[in-house]
Amino acid sequence: MKDHLAARAACGAAMLIAACLSGPPSAQAGLFSRHSAKAAAVPKDYIAEIQRAIDEQRLYDAGQLLDQALLTGHDDPHLRLMGGRLALARGRLDDALSDFKRVDQDPALKGDALEGEGISLSLLGRSDEAVAVLRQAVAVKPSAWRAWNALGSEYDSRRRWPESDAAYERALSESDRAPIALNNRGYSRMLQGRLEEAIKDFVEALGKKPGMAAARNNLRLAMAMSGEYDRALAGAPQTDEAATLNNAGFAAIMRGDYQAAEDLLQRAMSAKGEYYARAATNLQLARTLEARATAAPKPAAKQEP
Repeated sequence: MKDHLAARAACGAAMLIAACLSGPPSAQAGLFSRHSAKAAAVPKDYIAEIQRAIDEQRLYDAGQLLDQALLTGHDDPHLRLMGGRLALARGRLDDALSDFKRVDQDPALKGDALEGEGISLSLLGRSDEAVAVLRQAVAVKPSAWRAWNALGSEYDSRRRWPESDAAYERALSESDRAPIALNNRGYSRMLQGRLEEAIKDFVEALGKKPGMAAARNNLRLAMAMSGEYDRALAGAPQTDEAATLNNAGFAAIMRGDYQAAEDLLQRAMSAKGEYYARAATNLQLARTLEARATAAPKPAAKQEP
């Protein structure tokens, strides 16, 4: 089935290229001619197909479509924007930043370009610059939901919870509740100890995108942090059993439930079938914290007058 879908996607991309680039010479000159004094805009459907391929993680198809247009000598700034988004999806952050900067003065693309710049800066660890640029992006284009989503993450790292809540709310309203924004807000709520609300966000994200591994893992972690260890472990794939047990054990440590942590982490090491350094480290942490808690002097009982 995957091969069939991939073949259909490749065929669709090829048909789109053919539709845009074929035809009589006079028609081609109006689209991608090297010799025209000023090339006409790339058809919106063509740009939309590149964006669709990026969104669906068909990065090879997106690259093929983009290269085909660029090789004809076309200089539509929308292609540079798509190049930045493709580089961002591939993790080529410096290239993405460079591409976005080349079009951030184009009035029609300024908001989108600033959004891409801000996200690239955030992923590069240039946090203060990222926040400044992302704020510019949403000022220019209030519907830039990816910029709002990235701002939420930046505010989370600063523990500025009211601002992160507001940013995620905008990201969700502008994106028709995109799964990634739901997952990120859920993670923010988990950091704040708002576990029931976090669980709802992760469940909704998975309802929209069942294969979203980050939301699935975060859901299990939130359940474990709520003390629902059996629920957190239920249905975990056999291949992920050790990691799932380790995560639940760490959540138990966070709750101060050291006996449960000991049990879960011992099970994690057994499920691994070999030395499991992370679980062993967490087990040592659980024992150390439990010993400290046991040794700590208890407050004296209040005496009645």
